[in-house]
Amino acid sequence: GQYFTPRPIIEFTVKMMEPEHDWDVLDTSCGSGGFLLYALDYIRHQATEYYEKGSADYYRYWHDFAEKHLYGIEINDEIARVAKMNMIVHDDGHTNVISCDALQSIETIAAHNPGFQKDKFDLILTNPPFGSTVNGAEKPYLSTFELGNTYDKKGKAKPRKNQSSEVLFVERIYEFLKPGTGKAAIVLPDGILTNSSSQYVRDFILERFQLLAVVSLPQCAFAHFGAGVKASVIFVRKRGNDEVANNEEAIFMAAPELIGYDATGRKTESQLDEIVEQ
Repeated sequence: GQYFTPRPIIEFTVKMMEPEHDWDVLDTSCGSGGFLLYALDYIRHQATEYYEKGSADYYRYWHDFAEKHLYGIEINDEIARVAKMNMIVHDDGHTNVISCDALQSIETIAAHNPGFQKDKFDLILTNPPFGSTVNGAEKPYLSTFELGNTYDKKGKAKPRKNQSSEVLFVERIYEFLKPGTGKAAIVLPDGILTNSSSQYVRDFILERFQLLAVVSLPQCAFAHFGAGVKASVIFVRKRGNDEVANNEEAIFMAAPELIGYDATGRKTESQLDEIVEQ
């Protein structure tokens, strides 16, 4: 289930989210580090607006961000090393990239690196693995997730035998974000947004998050990278602890046809910047 997010899509999500240099930014399945690098690039570009290039302040502005505010988790050890190397080559930020299963308990993750805490992150940019299934018999942590259980009318929980990884990642992202202000951009397969069997996942998302925007990607978005999944990017904000969902909230929607490349990977025009402006 490992395919990497096309760079134009990453660049687009970062621009949509406008990260700040003192935000804690996380990718819960960081692969080779694409989202983290683009966030770093964005902050480095921001530094040039405030400080003279080459000055100590300029350097500190983005280097502090790289060193203290960029976090990544990657389950595959070799790819995690690639991500670290990638960060080092692009001026660092590798300190908080760790290799472990992002779905195990947050305490276990924090044992690798104490920087990973619940309710901590200002921004999560991620493309969780699609299509892999977490089996309760192999991964006992499945039942610790709300979405790893089914509930009867009285609200009594019964553990599921298995659950798709991307569904569990939605809940994990929720746990990691700061209440009230934490935001996330998540690439999700359209099945979660449309299948009737996934209604409970949508309910979970709408209850826990304010849905800020949904951008539906064309079928070709991942074709060139070997995956035929039709996907969308959802942009969400974690609700505060006492905040109640409100049906009047505006949701920005877009469905670009042109995203800068076609199914064969050839360059095309792109409507993504226009969407960012809107």
